[in-house]
Amino acid sequence: MDVKQAKVWMVGIVLFFGVILGSGCLGPVATKAPPSAAETLEINVSAALGLKEALLDIQKNYEAAYPNVKIVYNLAAAGALQAQIEQGAPADVFISAAVKQMDELQKKNLVKTETRKNLVGNQLVLVVPQGSTLNLKDFKDLAQPGVQHFGLGAPETVPAGVYGIEVLKSLGVWDAVKAKAVLGKDVRTLLVYAETGNAEASIVFSTVAATSDKVKVVAAAPPGSHSPIIFPGAVLANSKQLKAAEAFLNYLSSPEGMKVFEKYGFNPLTKQ
Repeated sequence: MDVKQAKVWMVGIVLFFGVILGSGCLGPVATKAPPSAAETLEINVSAALGLKEALLDIQKNYEAAYPNVKIVYNLAAAGALQAQIEQGAPADVFISAAVKQMDELQKKNLVKTETRKNLVGNQLVLVVPQGSTLNLKDFKDLAQPGVQHFGLGAPETVPAGVYGIEVLKSLGVWDAVKAKAVLGKDVRTLLVYAETGNAEASIVFSTVAATSDKVKVVAAAPPGSHSPIIFPGAVLANSKQLKAAEAFLNYLSSPEGMKVFEKYGFNPLTKQ
């Protein structure tokens, strides 16, 4: 091979590898791919049904502030939610309507104890249909002959039912009225009993009563007649979004979260 041929050969080699490098066949060069959009984080929240309106309002605010987070609610009676969690149902946050359910889950190491906090309180009231002609002014009046049925939460799963029984026992009328109790699976069902007249009265949380214009509150439970009404929240031990779940729980107890709870009649128990 003479000098002229060697030069041509070298030029061909350079051009060949230039094409290869330019086409990217030898692997990526220094250019960066555009960053992908943040993945949506889904937080599953199992919460007492009595919190529905407040939590839906909070969901709008939270998802607007954090577009990459989606809140998914499972709303039911606290006892039913406890059973679901014990059976392995996926959830990141649990909010109960009483400490009992939270305590039992904590004993089974199903919640992250360090995240637990008391969020809000509530009041227990007696409601009757808006057009009721019965002269009910006190929980003791459930013993009147005109009251044939009253709505009461099933105490096995509905904290409002437990509080209600405590009130009636405290007032000394439980034995006289317990046969009249129509047990409901949650506080919303109890409200419907009164709205439709299927029960002459129902015992519900004041915040639930406030959602209906078909009933009226005729009495509030006397101070000291029942255990303190506390709605505790905690991150669950098997959460797949521990940091995001704790951030949401912290938001619930923040001034912004408490402002919404207060709007719906809850009593703040924690502030940051």
